[in-house]
Amino acid sequence: MLYLFNDIILDPDRRELRRDGDAVAVEPQVFDLLEFLIRNRDHVVSRDDVLEAVWHGRIVSDATLSSRISAARAAIGDTGEEQRLIRTIARKGLRFVGEVREDSGTTGNAATRPLVPPASGPAIAVLPFTNMSGDPEQDYFADGMVEDIITALSRCSGIIVIARNSSFTYKGRPVDVREVGRELGVAYVLEGSVRRAGSRLRITGQLIDAATGGHLWADRFDGEASEVFALQDDITERVVAAIEPTLELAESERRRAMPPNALDAYELLLRASSLRDSFTAESLKAAVGCLEQALAIDPIYAPAMAAAAYCHALRHFQGWLAPDDDYRTRAVTLAWRATELAPVDAQVLWMAAFAIWNMADEIAPARELFRRSLAINPNSAMALVLAGWIEAMSGNQAHGRELITRAQRLNPRDPRGWFAAGAMAICAVADANFEDAMLWADKALAQNRRFAVALRVLIVALVQTGALSRAAQVGQELLAIEPELTVSSFRSRIPFPMASMAATYVESLRTAGVPE
Repeated sequence: MLYLFNDIILDPDRRELRRDGDAVAVEPQVFDLLEFLIRNRDHVVSRDDVLEAVWHGRIVSDATLSSRISAARAAIGDTGEEQRLIRTIARKGLRFVGEVREDSGTTGNAATRPLVPPASGPAIAVLPFTNMSGDPEQDYFADGMVEDIITALSRCSGIIVIARNSSFTYKGRPVDVREVGRELGVAYVLEGSVRRAGSRLRITGQLIDAATGGHLWADRFDGEASEVFALQDDITERVVAAIEPTLELAESERRRAMPPNALDAYELLLRASSLRDSFTAESLKAAVGCLEQALAIDPIYAPAMAAAAYCHALRHFQGWLAPDDDYRTRAVTLAWRATELAPVDAQVLWMAAFAIWNMADEIAPARELFRRSLAINPNSAMALVLAGWIEAMSGNQAHGRELITRAQRLNPRDPRGWFAAGAMAICAVADANFEDAMLWADKALAQNRRFAVALRVLIVALVQTGALSRAAQVGQELLAIEPELTVSSFRSRIPFPMASMAATYVESLRTAGVPE
């Protein structure tokens, strides 16, 4: 059966979409969504209907669903603003409202389809952990922990998680992760084991690329069997905190190699993420360019809005933007709009919070957004670090240090750990503990020598401890990264709720040779 509307032909048997006779490349889930909406165009379909038909029992975030709907509209020449063909019915669902003609002309034999189409986003299956002890009691512990991990991962923005009922069909039998990937349509598989020796439990976990079988992450955890629930919670938190950035990095690198004309809004978001993590003036500028392309494709794509605002904030505190207010106004507008469009997306909330604090110097609303983000996903290391940073800058360094320490415990090998070290250095400055500030700043700079925040903290610590010669050397290094830096421009650009801390920074930068 062919479905014809406007200048478009949808062929479910061949899984082809054509506009004006030309093939349109769409992701498998976008095609399935279009087919489902067109087949059911006589009524409104709910969100649950879409998830059941397209995702086959997976747990999917609102951001993921929104990106696929946006991609479906773009593929057929529709937009979220016009909604000429795919209409959103408030608090009800979706409906395809275009006029469709059906043609039963032969299209050849339908191609054999995989059991589940591969997901276009980072999809993961958490398999039942193997009980290596032969003790049936440990099955309950292992199964409960896997269920907790599935639930916690489902709170992470943009990650598609296979539901327990599907992943537990592999319990008790040897599996090939490549086969699991094909059968469940996932790119990543988390597997592990539980072993007991006396009163001690050892749990191992491995995150595996389902296409290659390669290990992306592995770790082990030990604890007392008498504290089973606390151990379950601790392991769940640490596994999720490590897996979220690992998946983001793996997906970003995979999409970064794709040609630009093949990228949809979601793929541009991932490419921007990879560029952002390179953390140079050029890469951050390129990241903003990718996000602007994503928003041109989908003007109401909240994750791209929040990411753009966040990138502007990073460039802002690094001193990599021209000193005008236009970009600040745009970044803050994007941040607030993103929170309106995706009020329960944890990553959107913390990115927006950081931008609003840095660009608008509005601490109270930023802290509230961080609070909401952490209520949704309490295991996000970046949200914890940045929330701790703002607390320290607000004079609440004890609470800030507590948040940052939790992030470091959850993900001690975070590739972006220099953020946490830099934030700990700020906590030390707030306590006037300049020896500790120096240690933390050096630790941050050992991971990222371009991190201007850590260079500035190091200058403060060196000046306040009398190491003026080294302070002057670091001052020159800072000026090489930020050539236009002056004491007055720094003071007007960076929010300092505590006057005493601001004065310490100004005095130290001036002493280190930063021009007035």
